[in-house]
This record gives sequence, structure tokens and C-alpha cells, in this order.
Amino acid sequence: QVQLVESGGGLVQAGGSLRLSCAASGRTFSSYAMGWFRQAPGKEREFVAAISGGGGSTAYADSVKGRFTISRDNAKNTVYLQMNSLKPEDTALYYCAADRSLVVVTTTPKAIPKGYWGQGTQVTVSS
Repeated sequence: QVQLVESGGGLVQAGGSLRLSCAASGRTFSSYAMGWFRQAPGKEREFVAAISGGGGSTAYADSVKGRFTISRDNAKNTVYLQMNSLKPEDTALYYCAADRSLVVVTTTPKAIPKGYWGQGTQVTVSS
């Protein structure tokens, strides 16, 4: 099991930026692909971005391409989500998750066990 703790959420005006962080426990962080997901009130959780264990491969939802950047620092056991040009529709609870497989993170996140998800950090974008 990997313990994940998100931080960096907050209230920002449209057009602004935020950087989310997800700190992981354990000594095998680099062996896990990491993903960011979000869930807005009344909506299903959706994929935002993912990165492979070594950081060489990334994937993004179409809705955030060109605005969000995922990165990781394996020495710090941390994955980041830099969010620029934020829109009110980006308002949601943002979660990070870990899995050995980047394919699972990007295509079947429901297969990721509950213990491999963080508790979430709220992002609110005002218009």
C-alpha cells in the first residue's frame, strides 16, 4: 500500500494558476505510475493526467491539454500538477492515485485499490 497526501488546492480566479502536490510514502515510489483525477459535485470522477514511474511518459485529458502539466520528483516521492489558465469548469476535488501500470492509471482507474488513492484537495476557480 502507498499512502498519498495531496496539497496545494485553493481558491483562484479564472485565468490563474495553482500547483498541486501529491506526496507518497514508501521506498518504491519510482515503480508506480501516478495519476491525477478530479470529481466535481454531481459528476463522476474523471481522469486528468498521468505519468510513468520514470517520468518519461505522460498523458492528459483533452480538456486540460496545453494548460496542465504533470511532473514528478522521485527523490522527493512527489508528483505535481501545474495548472495554468484555470477555468471555472476546473473546479473539483482533485485526487492522486498510484498503480504499477500506466495503462491502468489512464484507462481503468476503477481497478486501482482504495488504499492507493489520496484524500483529495479542493480546487475552486471563480469567474
